[in-house]
Amino acid sequence: MARPIDRPTDSPSIVHRERSASTEPACTEPAAEAVAAPVAEAEAAFAVPPEEIPRHVAIIMDGNRRWARARGLTEMEGHAAGVEGIREIIRHAVRRGIPVLSLYAFSRENWARSDEEVGGLFVLLERVIRNETAELVAQGARVRILGRAEELPPETRASIQKAIDATSGGQRLQLNIAFNYSGRTELVDAARKLVARGLAPEEIDEDVMAGAMYTAGLPDPDMVIRTGGDERLSNFLIWQSAYAEILFYPTLWPDFGPADLDAALAEFASRQRRFGR
Repeated sequence: MARPIDRPTDSPSIVHRERSASTEPACTEPAAEAVAAPVAEAEAAFAVPPEEIPRHVAIIMDGNRRWARARGLTEMEGHAAGVEGIREIIRHAVRRGIPVLSLYAFSRENWARSDEEVGGLFVLLERVIRNETAELVAQGARVRILGRAEELPPETRASIQKAIDATSGGQRLQLNIAFNYSGRTELVDAARKLVARGLAPEEIDEDVMAGAMYTAGLPDPDMVIRTGGDERLSNFLIWQSAYAEILFYPTLWPDFGPADLDAALAEFASRQRRFGR
């Protein structure tokens, strides 16, 4: 019998319910006229000037499991398809000159899923890190993990650290992977840091709080994208996203590609940001 997953003591209880057949989304393939244009044509059509590219794009990558179920595949096959999508989005982010990209990969709430899925996600993460580190170095990406890495299995932590060390010289893209992440946990951890430093209440302001976050030293997200159709932040970068432009897409994450990111960048450039003024 497999050994149960060791979960953090304050993680959610184990809840894993299968959707009924009646609630499964229909498997739909894009119409021929919706197929992406050739790369050269797409590049010619992209008209967002460099100064209007967001400094920080954050993505809630939702829909892997629904994508798999709609195709009669296993949930892990859906997660694997989602990983393939990550590779293309990273390449395209570099191509478009996005300085910071944050991807929501595993929330602390995800501990509530089955042992099989949680364990499979860790195995997938380790394999991806091993296989993709050279590509990340070639792309000029620098990896940072957002979340409580100390709660992850030792072998997962070791793989993550190797990727962080190998990509430390990256200058083109700051790639943040939110793994074992929760926005509320981040606030708790930031508060604990400030208490440990012995700061008096009057010494704590928004700048001090920002400096204690996992994202310390990085610009706040200008744009948050969520795929999969749901319209909520799901505890992702809740402090940092106070003035982010939020875009929701029905597209399931494995189907979200460079053309979709271009559409989001164009939408961002069309918006007038007033920051309360």
